Amino acid sequence: MNFLLGHFKLVFIFAALKNLKERRLRTMLIIPVKEGENIDRALKRYKRKFVKTTVKNQLQERKQFTKPSIARRTQIQKAQYVQGLRDQEVV
Repeated sequence: MNFLLGHFKLVFIFAALKNLKERRLRTMLIIPVKEGENIDRALKRYKRKFVKTTVKNQLQERKQFTKPSIARRTQIQKAQYVQGLRDQEVV
């Protein structure tokens, strides 16, 4: 995290690397803080943005390796579950 304290302005910057095939992309979360805004409120906005951008999920996925066959199987199971819910709505 990078804290820039100038005239009571604060900016949170979080950088995470994403591997997309052979190239690397750098994604950053930038939360500008208004003058006189409470730091707790800014941290809350930062956490909310962190969760919404799914950076946390990407970091957790990189901790463990899942075989491609298992990843496909879970994706098919999720699709079957969603389709089952949609079929129940129609009836």
